[in-house]
Amino acid sequence: MYEDRKAQALASWHKLMEKPERHMNAQEQYEELLRLAEIYFREGFIDRTERMQLVIKATRRYAEAVEGAIAATGL
Repeated sequence: MYEDRKAQALASWHKLMEKPERHMNAQEQYEELLRLAEIYFREGFIDRTERMQLVIKATRRYAEAVEGAIAATGL
């Protein structure tokens, strides 16, 4: 049961990272990914290392979005 809940939680996290909700901008997506990683850690679904890995993935995705936005403006 625990492994099923963990797998579902991580699948939801990765789905949000790949396809954010329509109303979300990059910052909102990033904040939600961090919030979920913290919840999963507090609930015991993931350990500190796994939480850090999720934070790093979310941060990289956010940085890519910011770099893309900057490049689109021609700055």
